[in-house]
Amino acid sequence: MAIEKVRAFFRQHGLEERIQEFDVSSATVELAAQALRCEPCRIAKSLSFLVDGKAILVVAAGDARIDNPKFKAKFQTKAKMLSPDDTESLIGHAVGGVCPFAVNDGVKVYLDESLKRFATVFPACGSSNSAIELSLPELEQYSAFVEWVDVCKLPA
Repeated sequence: MAIEKVRAFFRQHGLEERIQEFDVSSATVELAAQALRCEPCRIAKSLSFLVDGKAILVVAAGDARIDNPKFKAKFQTKAKMLSPDDTESLIGHAVGGVCPFAVNDGVKVYLDESLKRFATVFPACGSSNSAIELSLPELEQYSAFVEWVDVCKLPA
């Protein structure tokens, strides 16, 4: 299971005890917010795309949506999310538990500016019933972070 990969990853960094597992699903932003008793916007959702034939993740705030013109300007391609099967094989985590930790080799992680509103956020940990609370510097440090991007829009 992918959560075991993530657990082993965080164990190496002394953070394993911070992983939270729930008796209920946290597979969507709304379900994760309910499980964590936090605002949906503080869920750090990991969105998977194919860019230049390689899988990437864009981690964004729970209330943010991909802005197609911004995405195309940044990555020179249309934003097309991976299918669930491709997500699991190319990223290393199944939909519902996709996270920027312990991903397959070569997967680049981009953090969207929409996260910068928060001191801490809650990304998943490889399963559909897990999360970890991290500060933005910790998210940069422990994910396969490449750079901050501005490819999302927030609700009006």
